[in-house]
Amino acid sequence: MKHLIDSLRPQRPMFLNLTQIAMPVGALTSIGHRISGVILAMTVPAAIYLFAMSLGDEIGFARVAELSEHFAFKAAVVIAVWALAHHLLGGVRHLLSDFDIGSPLRSARKSALFVNLAGVAVALLAVVVVW
Repeated sequence: MKHLIDSLRPQRPMFLNLTQIAMPVGALTSIGHRISGVILAMTVPAAIYLFAMSLGDEIGFARVAELSEHFAFKAAVVIAVWALAHHLLGGVRHLLSDFDIGSPLRSARKSALFVNLAGVAVALLAVVVVW
């Protein structure tokens, strides 16, 4: 009897290889939306601090100007710009889907692809502007 019950249970994979899972574009957009939200939550306080320091006095402005010449700072700015663009576009996409605009599968895939590509395009534009 136990053998019969064991044979009826679905066989579960013992090892889940995440590199072999092909996620749909909507899932990638959703994951990117969450990641970009975390990045924005981390960068907003830093941006406020740097902005306040630059407005404080001439020495603070000079420090922020000097900091803005470093590669890591420029890379952080590009990542923050991508996060803002992706999160904004993804949020608008989700908002429109709440109103049943772009909800059919074909439209949803196209809008998810647009969000992903537009976020990257804005980040590349930021690279050109920053460097």
